[in-house]
Amino acid sequence: MKLSLIFNPFSYKAHEENLKIVQKYFGLFPPLSLAWVAAIAEQAGHRVQLIDARTLKLSMEETGQQVREFNPDIMGFMMTTYMFQDTLAWIRFLKARVRVPVVVGGYNLRVYPKESLAHPDIDFGVVEHAYYTIPRLLEELESGRHDFATVPGLVYKRNGLTLITPHPQKINFDDFPNPARHLLPNHLYAEFPTERRNFTVMVTSLGCPYGCAFCEAGRTPYNPRSPEKVVSEMEECYQKYGVREIDIFDYEFTGIRDRVMKICRLIKEKKLDMIWACRSRIDTVDPELLSAMKQAGCRRIYFGLESGCQDILDRVHKEVSLQNVRDTIAACSSLGIRTLGFFLIGAPGDTRETVRETVAFAKKLDLDYVQFSKCLAKPLTPLWKDLVAKEQKDYWREWILGKETDRELPRPWTELTNQEVDQLTRWAYISYYARPRFLWNHLLKIGSFLELKRKVLALVDMLWKQEDYSLPENGFEAFNENPDTQVRKCRECGNYTLNKK
Repeated sequence: MKLSLIFNPFSYKAHEENLKIVQKYFGLFPPLSLAWVAAIAEQAGHRVQLIDARTLKLSMEETGQQVREFNPDIMGFMMTTYMFQDTLAWIRFLKARVRVPVVVGGYNLRVYPKESLAHPDIDFGVVEHAYYTIPRLLEELESGRHDFATVPGLVYKRNGLTLITPHPQKINFDDFPNPARHLLPNHLYAEFPTERRNFTVMVTSLGCPYGCAFCEAGRTPYNPRSPEKVVSEMEECYQKYGVREIDIFDYEFTGIRDRVMKICRLIKEKKLDMIWACRSRIDTVDPELLSAMKQAGCRRIYFGLESGCQDILDRVHKEVSLQNVRDTIAACSSLGIRTLGFFLIGAPGDTRETVRETVAFAKKLDLDYVQFSKCLAKPLTPLWKDLVAKEQKDYWREWILGKETDRELPRPWTELTNQEVDQLTRWAYISYYARPRFLWNHLLKIGSFLELKRKVLALVDMLWKQEDYSLPENGFEAFNENPDTQVRKCRECGNYTLNKK
């Protein structure tokens, strides 16, 4: 069987948690889920084509030409809830030109499997991980038996019904082959803080045992790969694909201390000259562990800090204290590990005053990077469950079915309006990044021209290209409340000015 996998580009959505400019500079990441599907299919003896149309900037027509030349027996796509309609448009276009079945997968299928297959252009859906489902699906198609009831974790259509098969097999993440990076343009990937090329991402564990109210992974089974498998994949990236920087995309990389210590020891034993980043909770690292990570090449850690107000942290069930945050960030700084803090704007209980407290707290921490996201009711999160109960309507379900428009979702957990959340998020970025001392110190740490170019363009866009920003009637909006500077935007000309107070 021949399988074509397509990763399509997508447009910015009003319901996204990030600002449009932030999304623009967020980065180009390899479609790791599809690369895993490709590796699983190849391991089962099938031929695979993987087209990263987003990174390669391919049009539908150009992608269709490549698919037609490959002449697949089936096409596959990754469906996210938020970008569902974009991917559906690509499926419709390509299926009209390459008349083969379509299989989709991704987290969205666990939440809305039947809704996703309500569209006639989608034939199959992988409800769980592809490890068992894809080989069995391809086997049934190739044999001509089409006994899809025997394929585990599959959603499919038969006689006007949409059916879902059980998935009794236990997933052992160590059994997964490494993603098929040989099918990807590895030299093109980068994220905002990238220092070296080639760059890639890894996932070394599934799930997260913690219960943050805003996170879709909360309380899902934690399933880590062994240290040997993790470092073996790093070594493959280094030797076969020239990778010199990796971002580990786990929800919680440092959840098992001994595992991380062994990974660090193996990296040093292999003498891999690469740097890496990861995501961690504040309370799952300590100075000894951080030191081992630094010696093994860790240069950045992304922490979910969420708020500078303890009451907000408690409301979202973060289960950490502000002093925990101060101590851990200080420990990272003392070792020279760069830190990024993820913060929420419009979290449960947020007000203008608590947002100001959060930005002030971030400045005192002296983080190397910050990301301010608009708090969003994502599918399967406690916030989403509360919103559905309050509204008596599931926006995301209707969005998948094509019955909803792209719009911002209500935030009944905060007194802030959606417009205020948007304004405060923009203000938070500019207030943090436009400080002269911060800019100067950050400039001294930049390691390459490409890194410098990315960051300068991002700041310029943030300051001068906020076309969709709505201003109050007086014509000016103060963005910055630090004691040194104030950024203002003129309503008449649309330009920003940086003024001394």
